[in-house]
Amino acid sequence: MTHKQDKTRVTVEIRNRSYNIVGDEDASHVKLVASLVDQKMREIHEMNPSLDTASLAVLTAINTMNDYLLLKEDYATLIGSIKKKEDN
Repeated sequence: MTHKQDKTRVTVEIRNRSYNIVGDEDASHVKLVASLVDQKMREIHEMNPSLDTASLAVLTAINTMNDYLLLKEDYATLIGSIKKKEDN
């Protein structure tokens, strides 16, 4: 009989609101992610102080996804370079 691993439950604060996060990642990782989201939201809010919370959250998600896609492309390029060198 296999036992399901317990989920991690962590309370984090983003933009002065508490959120209960449940997942498989360890608590320190969840707190780091929440801290980075909070930081990004604060940066965007400083540049656009009139944004409401929903717009701020969407812009944060768009910025974060853009960063992710750029890193993913860089990673694919790097892997391609490594494979070329291995094939030579």
